[in-house]
Amino acid sequence: MIESLIANLRARDVVSSHEAQLLSSIIVRQRWIAADEDLVKEGSRPTYSILLVDGIAARYKFVEDGKRQITALHVSGDFVDLHAFPLKEMDHGVVALSHCHIALADHSDLKKVTETEPHLARLLWLLTVIDGAIHREWIVAMGRRSKKSHMAHLFCELLLRLEVVGKVENSSFSFPLTQLEMADVLGISLVHLNKTLQLLRDEKVLQWTKQTITVLDLERLKSIGEFEPGYLNLRVEPR
Repeated sequence: MIESLIANLRARDVVSSHEAQLLSSIIVRQRWIAADEDLVKEGSRPTYSILLVDGIAARYKFVEDGKRQITALHVSGDFVDLHAFPLKEMDHGVVALSHCHIALADHSDLKKVTETEPHLARLLWLLTVIDGAIHREWIVAMGRRSKKSHMAHLFCELLLRLEVVGKVENSSFSFPLTQLEMADVLGISLVHLNKTLQLLRDEKVLQWTKQTITVLDLERLKSIGEFEPGYLNLRVEPR
């Protein structure tokens, strides 16, 4: 059940068999969540953190006029709310964008990990640090890149994150978001989204068909998105 999490961690550092077994022992409860169902509600005070075993989920905020901004996408192997452990009260929601399989880690067990397993605690901390790095890249993309470049950067990022956890085959991955949800990710209108997507199709770097993204020319897509993967910290070194 936690294979994707272990793959995520082992892409950054060595995870001992003891550490893997410990994670397996504390992440035991599991649930299946329907698309459009909240995993976490804004203002809640969860007593556990959620590991996304399979599916795709999003952090989001609503503004006063009812429009939604998606602030992060989560894929298999991600904790969607590990930060809830020290924060206590959630200042945003997390919603399933597809049918999701999740597993729960009680905060009481995570507390024991931080007190008795310093290396494993640092690895879990690293996941929240990488979340912050991804947020910074998203802010730069939204504020300073063209929408074409922004979309290209996002798909490069998702391809790499999903490759780490074995969810990419022949440069293709499942992407069950609607175009309206994708517009919420990029912070643009549905009309603008369609125009931007068409630009990437015209350059023959990307296909989006039947809830599947296929990258046709990764190097060209990276160039369009000005994508440099260093912020994902995909190098194995002591933490």
